[in-house]
Amino acid sequence: MDLINKNAYTYDTYFTTDAAVNQAVVATYAGLLHTGLWAREWYYTFDLLGYDAKNNQPLVGDLLQLAQYNFGADQNQVGQTWAALYQIIARANVVIDRAQTSWKPATPAETTDQTQYIAEAKLLRAYAYFQLVNLYGRVPLRTKFIQQPTPAEINLARSPVADVWAFIEQDLKDAEAGLPLTYSSDNYGRATQGVAVALLGKSYLYEKKWALAQTELAKLTKAPFSYSLAPVYNDLFDDPNQDNTTKNPETIFQVMNQQWTDWGIGNQYYLFGGQETWGGKATHSGRAQEYGFNDWNNTLVTTTAVKAFTYPNPQNPSVNYVDPRAAFTFYGDAASGGQTEYCQQCAPPKPGVSPVIAYPYATKGYAWLKYEYYNKMASFGGPQSGINGQVIRYADVLLMLAESYIQQGNTGAEPLALINQVRSRPSVKATLYTSLGSQANAMSILMRERQLELTGEQSRYFDLIRWGIAKQTINAERKIEDGTQPFQDKNILLPIPLAEKNSNSAIAKDVSGDWN
Repeated sequence: MDLINKNAYTYDTYFTTDAAVNQAVVATYAGLLHTGLWAREWYYTFDLLGYDAKNNQPLVGDLLQLAQYNFGADQNQVGQTWAALYQIIARANVVIDRAQTSWKPATPAETTDQTQYIAEAKLLRAYAYFQLVNLYGRVPLRTKFIQQPTPAEINLARSPVADVWAFIEQDLKDAEAGLPLTYSSDNYGRATQGVAVALLGKSYLYEKKWALAQTELAKLTKAPFSYSLAPVYNDLFDDPNQDNTTKNPETIFQVMNQQWTDWGIGNQYYLFGGQETWGGKATHSGRAQEYGFNDWNNTLVTTTAVKAFTYPNPQNPSVNYVDPRAAFTFYGDAASGGQTEYCQQCAPPKPGVSPVIAYPYATKGYAWLKYEYYNKMASFGGPQSGINGQVIRYADVLLMLAESYIQQGNTGAEPLALINQVRSRPSVKATLYTSLGSQANAMSILMRERQLELTGEQSRYFDLIRWGIAKQTINAERKIEDGTQPFQDKNILLPIPLAEKNSNSAIAKDVSGDWN
C-alpha cells in the first residue's frame, strides 16, 4: 500500500517538457469559457446589471433575480464567477511555478517559450484579479502554487484593495516584458504584449491614475503596435471575420470560441456546467441562441439603451441626431435607428426572391443584433455560437485614452481627435464633434460614446461603478422604464459568495451584513 506508482503523474514529473507546460497554459485560457465567465454567465450578469439588457418573459429564475437586483450571497452567478476567476488564478500559479521549477529548457527556443508561458500566466492571473477587485473589493491574494496548503493558507484573509491593485500592476508589467507582439496564425488568440499594455492602462484608469493611464494607453496608438479600427463595425461580432487580422485589426483581446485547432463544439450544452466533462474540448458561447429574437429570446435591449442612440446633433444641437451605430447594435423600427431587416445573406427561398426579411417585432421591442447570426440565417438552432467575446478592442482603448486626457482637464485637440476617430469608422461615419467644451461637458460626451460604442459588451456596469454614478443612473433609468429603483448602496460591490464564506473561516468573520 505504500508503494509509489511510477506510472502516475505528479506535479514534479508531469510539467517537465515544453508541451506539458504549454498544455497548462492552454488550460488556464480555458477557464475564460467556464461557468461564471464567458461561456454564459458573464454576458447575462453584466448586460442585466448595467441595464443594457432587460429580461424577456422566458428568462429563468436566477437570471431574473439579477435583472431585478434581487439577489444575495447564494446567487449562482455571483459564486460561479468568483470560482471561475480563482480557478484561472490557481492554474496560472501552477504554470508560473512549474515552468521555473520542474521544466529545464533544453534549447534557446524553449527558453523563449518559457518566458512567454510565464508571461501569459501572469497576464491571465492579472485579468482574474482585475475582475475580482472591481466586483468584490477586498479579496484573498493567492499569489503562488502551494501543493499542500496549511489551514492558514486555505483560510486566507482578504487583502486591502490597494495591495490587490499593486499585484495586478506588477503582473502586467512582467507580462508586458515577456509577451510577444504577435503569434503565428495557429496561435492566434493568445495574449500578446498589446493585451498587457491595454489591461495595465485600463487598470491605471480604474485606479484614477490618469497620467499613468495616458502614458500606457498611448503606446497602443503607435509602433511597434499596429492596431486600427475595423472598417466594418459588425466584423467585430461576426464569426468569419474575427480571426482575420486584415478584416479585424481592432481586437486586442478576445475570448476565443473554438480557439484551438483541435477544439470544437463538443456537447453544445456544455455551457450549462459541463466544462471539461461534456464532449471533451468544448468551447463556445450560448449568447447567439439565448439572446436571439428568433431563438430563445431571453433578453431584450432596454428602451433606455435604445434611446441613448438619439441625442443632440454634435454640430447642430437644436435638432436630434440618430447615431449610425444603432443599426449595428439592435433590431427595431426605423425611427430608433435600429436594423429593420434580417437574413440579408440567407439563401433565397426560390429564384428571384430577395432573402431580406423584415424584422417582425418592431412594434413590440428591441432585439439584439450584436453577437447574432441573423444576417445569415433566420434561426440559429442551438446554444453553440462560435462568435468570440470582445474583452478589449482598440475603440475601447481610444476612448479610455480620451478619458485619461479629459480627467486631467485637457478637453482640447487630443481627446477630441480620439473620440472623432471612433465616430469616423468607415461603416459608421457618425457626425464629428467640433469641440468638447468644458470638462463636465467633455465627460458627458465621453460617457455617451462609451455607452453607444460598447452597448452589450459588458462595459457599462463597470463604467457606472467606477464613475460613482451607478445608483443614480440605473435607478433613474429603471424608474422611467419599469417603475422600480432597485439599485441599493450595497450593490456597488457583489456579495462575497456563500460558498466561499462556508469554506474560508477568515472571510466568514470579515463579512458585514451578509453581503461584503
